[in-house]
Amino acid sequence: MSNNQKMDPDLRRMLKPAHHWKRRIPLVQVIVQFKGKNQKKQLQALKKYMHPYQLKNHVRLGLIRSIAVKVPADCIGRLCSCKQVSYVYRDRKNRIHLNVATPAIGASAAQASGWTGSGVTIAILDTGIYPHPDLTKPINRIVAFKDFINNRKRPYDDNGHGTHCAGDAAGNGLSSKGKYKGPAPKAKLVGIKVLDRDGIGTDSTTIRGIDWCVKNKKRLGIRILSLSLGGSASVPSKRDPLCQAVEKAWKQGLAVVTSAGNSGPGRRTISSPGISPLGITVGASNDRGSTKVSDDRIARFSSRGPTIDGVVKPDLVAPGTTIISLRAPGSALDQTEKSSRKGRWYFTLSGTSMSTPIVAGTAAQLLQKHRSLTPNQVKRLLKRRALSLGANQNTQGSGAVDVRFLAR
Repeated sequence: MSNNQKMDPDLRRMLKPAHHWKRRIPLVQVIVQFKGKNQKKQLQALKKYMHPYQLKNHVRLGLIRSIAVKVPADCIGRLCSCKQVSYVYRDRKNRIHLNVATPAIGASAAQASGWTGSGVTIAILDTGIYPHPDLTKPINRIVAFKDFINNRKRPYDDNGHGTHCAGDAAGNGLSSKGKYKGPAPKAKLVGIKVLDRDGIGTDSTTIRGIDWCVKNKKRLGIRILSLSLGGSASVPSKRDPLCQAVEKAWKQGLAVVTSAGNSGPGRRTISSPGISPLGITVGASNDRGSTKVSDDRIARFSSRGPTIDGVVKPDLVAPGTTIISLRAPGSALDQTEKSSRKGRWYFTLSGTSMSTPIVAGTAAQLLQKHRSLTPNQVKRLLKRRALSLGANQNTQGSGAVDVRFLAR
């Protein structure tokens, strides 16, 4: 395999102007994937091969046999020529899928039958979680918090997006007398901060977050990962490092729910990691303020399939327009979108970012009732019970998520 064949298209495009105009790009953040399983030995060989270009301050991504590192742009060719290296990716930017509920998907009926997500833990990989009363009272359901951006120990959210997503999945409506609550109001939550104050992160940081969830799933009872984020899909899913991490987690028993993206209504606009064939990819519907599914429509901004590999996506859709959920006071969104405030404790946002944790919450309801279900079975059951909105599969997937069957 030539050096060019070991370099992802984004990286090739990025480096071409530097080569053409003889300009120097000082440092490029990349993900280096190794061929073999002995990562320690392969890393030692790579360091020796790259001398005198030291691979300083690298971060291991053991879940996908890789490291993330900053290297001089003119060293990337040599990096690719190392026999231990399988592929070199640009460490792509990830962004929140925000486009600036519960009764409509049958979750209230399921809650009335006792299916509230109790005993199930959902990990929200996002901008953090603010300790909102709807998550911390009468008992604190934020059972763990891991910050890969600022290394803080206590739960916080300097953007506000992650808090809204946490409420979309598992808010209990305490501050609204039960009016604004998610499908799984008794589920436990783990906050994984992989995006910064501006709602931006990288593939490598998100992969570290996924890896942390895999390593801590038994201790914390994590069954579901919710990722309302993504980046451009420029390589097939098998080559995509973020998709590889999603699929490793899936095979470890974690149901991974990902957002389709907000690049619709054009075809082939599903972002990564939503292109993963295994993960549950969620598009957005507009419920028009009604609890009836029959009048729902697909949101114009919701990304459409097929994926870059030709796979039919999304898998499902859920409400994603003008969703009222939890507010993180003082956060970036709270300051810049003041008109979205809904009283002291709530906030209105739109996007597949909102649809995704709603589906994660319904998965928690399902797993409370049927605890032995595998991720594949969760996905299959949610798709089978979805209600068609009359759109094609690459627009709506199997249709609108609906968990009324849990009440029977």
